[in-house]
Amino acid sequence: MKRARRQRKPAKKHVVEAEVWDEEVEEESSETAAYEPEPDETGWTTSTAKMAGVSRLVRVGVWALVASGPVLGMLAFLGSSGPAQGVTKPVAAATPASPVGPAGFAELFVSAYLQAGQGSERDLAPYYSGSVALAVKPGTRTATQSTVIASREVQPGYWSVTVAADVTAHDDKGKSKRLGVQYFRVGIQATGPAGADGAEQGPATAGYAATSLPAQVAAPTALKPGGLAYGTDRGASSADPSVETARGFLAAYLTGTTELDRYTSPGTRLQAISPAPYAAVKVTGVQDDLSGSGQQKVPADGTVLHQLVQIDATDQAGSPVALSYALTLKSRAGRWEVASVDDAPAIRASSPPSAAPPTTTTPSPDAATASPSPSNS
Repeated sequence: MKRARRQRKPAKKHVVEAEVWDEEVEEESSETAAYEPEPDETGWTTSTAKMAGVSRLVRVGVWALVASGPVLGMLAFLGSSGPAQGVTKPVAAATPASPVGPAGFAELFVSAYLQAGQGSERDLAPYYSGSVALAVKPGTRTATQSTVIASREVQPGYWSVTVAADVTAHDDKGKSKRLGVQYFRVGIQATGPAGADGAEQGPATAGYAATSLPAQVAAPTALKPGGLAYGTDRGASSADPSVETARGFLAAYLTGTTELDRYTSPGTRLQAISPAPYAAVKVTGVQDDLSGSGQQKVPADGTVLHQLVQIDATDQAGSPVALSYALTLKSRAGRWEVASVDDAPAIRASSPPSAAPPTTTTPSPDAATASPSPSNS
């Protein structure tokens, strides 16, 4: 009897497990109910329903891992791509403000200011909204040419601009007299997009306004350039192969009378000026950076030579025009060839410009006939 009770307990467990896993278990026949597996040595017993439940549990676990794989991978990626502790994030470089808009506005303002006079003050309204009362007659002065030589942002959106103007004076009789280059500084406030003045805020369209009338200022300090890198003077010797190459190249470059390829290195993309601006070219002096008193023999292939060539070019009207060209030559197959027309003459390293000596101003004809000032002696 005790054994029969033991056999019924596993049968109840079988039914409960089947209900948990939604298994449809039919009623056991009397023969099946009478059979129960013998317990093993450890005391554990197994059944078909229990094994099905375990298999179902394993399958659910596997599918759960498969479904969570992308999520776990994304979390791992985000964790690895985050900034490391102690590493400073790079700071975006500030966009430099553009002086183009304020500079152009200041140049227009100075030209209008020089032209304006008594009764035409309203011509300055587009540039300066302050009260203006001019005593000079309109048109007494004009700027025949002007350009901006300095522009500095003193505050965000506020610029100090210096304009150089070639000023001509006009008298009542219609005569004109060139007064020379004069310099005017003006403050310009700007607003708008970054392309206008560098300001990120403000309206979408640019706007400018002068904060005062122009102030005439002194000319910039004249400078003497640093030493050039051409230490050897070749003169205009026709016996020097490098000088002959420079002469032939510049004649072809400026007059178009010969083919440029005869004097250039393979692969260069130099083109002659078209239409040709000059009818003839004469070399007046050549300096280079190779040592030695003469270069009668072309050195080994690949040798580089830098030249500064002075020429007198005769224009189509027959007038001579002095020009200077910085050239780079290379040796190949026993001859010199022009490799490039350089952007600027080469200067020696660590050779900054210095203050130029004061120049003597030639008195104007009016000054020569003027009455001398009284002497204090």
